[in-house]
Amino acid sequence: MSQGLFFGKSWIESPDTKSEMFAAFAAARQLHEMLWYLAEAQTRTFDPDASHRAAQLRNTIEHAVGGELSDVLSLDVQDLHSQVRSTLIEVSEEVRAAYLATGNDHLESALKPGADLMGKNLRSRRLCGANLRGAYLIAADLQDSDLSGVDLLGADFRDARLDGADLSKALYVTQPQLNAAHGNHVTRLPADLKMPPHWQDA
Repeated sequence: MSQGLFFGKSWIESPDTKSEMFAAFAAARQLHEMLWYLAEAQTRTFDPDASHRAAQLRNTIEHAVGGELSDVLSLDVQDLHSQVRSTLIEVSEEVRAAYLATGNDHLESALKPGADLMGKNLRSRRLCGANLRGAYLIAADLQDSDLSGVDLLGADFRDARLDGADLSKALYVTQPQLNAAHGNHVTRLPADLKMPPHWQDA
């Protein structure tokens, strides 16, 4: 990013750029995360209005990160985050409703956003359509479970067991989440994510 916005300058070489550069880095990191989630939302929704909103937000963000430093720093990132969050939730509700409508409406009340599921045994479970956004799944056992249509945005997967689990149609999974977890060669992943190297030894 320093190559584009600061013409290759380092804040160590140019201390006067430090505050602006750090602010731009912080904003750009959030913006790139938003782009990742919005791209998925666009591909998962069947609602043309939701798809259009996601596309508009992506265009706004892409214009800023591909432009000048002033374009990034002038963005109201908090307001943009709020709009993105609203769109992601809308798409999540749409996708999850399709799974719940097929008879998976018996999910236990503990499976909710922000839930403390650390170390919980969720092995060989059909969790389709659950909302586990921001849930603590640290060291949870999800081996051989079906997570299709599960909202996993911001879920903490540190040391979670995903061996044989199906995440191929889960919502809002990121590479860092997988990198923090354990899985194996039969774990099914979204097409745009890769099996972490340490899974190959499992």
